Amino acid sequence: MAEAAAGEPWLTLIGIGDNGLDSLTPPARALFEKARTIIAPARVLERTDCGDREVIAWTFGVQETIDLLMARRGTPVTILATGDPMHFGIGATMMSRIDASEIRVIPSPSAFSLAAARLGWALQNVAQISLHGRSVHGLAAALQPGARIIALTSNGRTVLEAAGILAARGFEDSEMTVLEHMGGPAERVRRITAAEVVKERPEFSDFNTLAVDCVAAPKTQLLPAVPGLPDEAFEHDGQMTKREIRAATLARLGPLPGALLWDIGAGCGSVGIEWMRAVRFARAIAIEPVEARRKMIAHNADTLGTPSIEVVSGKAPEVLEGLEAPDAVFIGGGVSTAGVFEAAWAALKAGGRLVANAVTVESEARLFALQSAHGGELARFQVSRAEPVGRYLGWKPLMPVTIWSVTKGFER
Repeated sequence: MAEAAAGEPWLTLIGIGDNGLDSLTPPARALFEKARTIIAPARVLERTDCGDREVIAWTFGVQETIDLLMARRGTPVTILATGDPMHFGIGATMMSRIDASEIRVIPSPSAFSLAAARLGWALQNVAQISLHGRSVHGLAAALQPGARIIALTSNGRTVLEAAGILAARGFEDSEMTVLEHMGGPAERVRRITAAEVVKERPEFSDFNTLAVDCVAAPKTQLLPAVPGLPDEAFEHDGQMTKREIRAATLARLGPLPGALLWDIGAGCGSVGIEWMRAVRFARAIAIEPVEARRKMIAHNADTLGTPSIEVVSGKAPEVLEGLEAPDAVFIGGGVSTAGVFEAAWAALKAGGRLVANAVTVESEARLFALQSAHGGELARFQVSRAEPVGRYLGWKPLMPVTIWSVTKGFER
């Protein structure tokens, strides 16, 4: 088998359209011809003449792919991938496992670009998400009146599931555009409302891209990404960080893209879920010992568009061992339990934020002691809500909450 030229990448990722090799530019076609091994989905191989070379249908997982590639390291290998390999594609995955100097990427227009061109949408104003190989419930986080969404899908059923989510959230009048086989001879564009999809259950090609022009029905409860969702947006048993305190807590935690939060004593998951909704790609691990509450977390995560939240069963501090180091920690329950703070603090990355809330005298005393030792800020919140008193309104106070927040590396 021929070797790749010295200093040249041996692995080439080529984006390809639904019209096969005709979609490739001359330079991309030349690289394709040089390859000794071609890896591509069966759908692509069916319409691609690969000639006399090793051809492997891509039917295996990421680790198997890496193992196969490394066995051929140094010989020209080409992976044919749909569209832009670096836009929710295999490219980013490969770059995380193989040094970038060994890989060449030749993108074609992504499904997002093709869809936007056909719809006349300005791509920078569109939410671009992937439901391919992911939970379709991730769609819920992007639903806002007037929002436009383009989503990669796993198959035709994804469209039906997405319509169900739109209808359940009060967006049944939204126009769904299903773009099938874009760029190929079987291309078809279909427009239909979410309500019609739910009612008629039409069939769609498995190779499709979904676009949604969001329209909210009157009186639909709107759920913005700004922290502080209404308490009733969550399924809970009363043991939750209430709306006003949750907003203040998340302001101190400071969600950042890609940052990981440990939500210790997660309850119904409200803080971890709002952390993930606040910025794209934020991650959270919800640690909760009570099974019924773990089920609530899973339900709330699906409903509010954060299905990728990781739910861990067990009690802190024992269950914390071995978890990925966090960028931020919230201790909503158990701050007075021996070892919980110490284990979380030891795992927290330098520069990370830790926030702990207390409602009992004992847990408040613990926060005072921790603040004395580590610095940080203490704040006490007393929230009252107006509630009916006969024919009038009166103020009903909630339990006061003390919040301690500290940044690791900036403590005393």
